[in-house]
Amino acid sequence: MKDSSQPTRERILQAAGKLFHQSGIRAISVDAIADKAGVTKRTLYYHFRSKDDLIAAHLQARDEPNLALFKRWFEEADGDIAERVAGIFRHLAQSARSAKWKGCGFLRTSVELINLPGHPALVAARAHKRRVEDWLGSIFSEAGAGGDALPLARQIMLLLDGSFAVVLLHRDPSYMDAAADAVTRLIAERLSDARANASRLPGAA
Repeated sequence: MKDSSQPTRERILQAAGKLFHQSGIRAISVDAIADKAGVTKRTLYYHFRSKDDLIAAHLQARDEPNLALFKRWFEEADGDIAERVAGIFRHLAQSARSAKWKGCGFLRTSVELINLPGHPALVAARAHKRRVEDWLGSIFSEAGAGGDALPLARQIMLLLDGSFAVVLLHRDPSYMDAAADAVTRLIAERLSDARANASRLPGAA
């Protein structure tokens, strides 16, 4: 039974999200989304101009919750900065052990739309990945990484998104655990080097 108290737009987004997760964006028709949401196609097109706009809105709706989840995992983890960032990877490894896990929706969408670089959904996906990278950069900057903060954040993103791909390919979450180990060592080494370099600057205490 559909929840009639839920706003129509949110109901459509929720229905689309479930179907996209199950079968991908290309395999799912507007008719299927409207049917699952319990609305007519006319109503769906009232809220979203096209399927492309709906796909983009779906990813935009996942942006803040995904980043908030990463932040929560980071805050709840024990240890230093390196271990806490690695904790994000270890949580993902746990998630990947579920049969329902299908990796990163932003990356899956980018693969399906690889020939459409200007697609609004890819714009949304890039914006999300940039927000995660900027957040990591702010963490490393606060930890004293200096000019290495953003390059280090980019390296962690490569490990993160690379792990998503390899875990999906092999169906083996241990690759995410291996990435967590690499993250721990990389961050610890880069922060140690940055602090050592800072201590050698003129006027350093």
